[in-house]
Amino acid sequence: MSKKIHTEAVDSLFEAILSLKNKEECYTFFEDVCTINELLSLSQRFEVAKMLRQKKTYLEISEKTGASTATISRVNRSLTYGNDGYEMVFQRMEGKE
Repeated sequence: MSKKIHTEAVDSLFEAILSLKNKEECYTFFEDVCTINELLSLSQRFEVAKMLRQKKTYLEISEKTGASTATISRVNRSLTYGNDGYEMVFQRMEGKE
């Protein structure tokens, strides 16, 4: 059921993302690559992950972000059983503060 994500096309996309230098470049690139709804969905999931790390309840998260309980549950599974990608990014972001 799992689709193979390690492809040349994905590698190329990640190389493009890694070439971005600042938030403005990110806005410029992602507004071209994603629809507004796709970008808002990604940012919503990231906000949900931050709130789950802060031990917020599903109700608090849903009220603040508008995320469905299904989305919150999916993000929670990624935090619990995923590849620790969220955690890696959160630790790096905390190191900058």
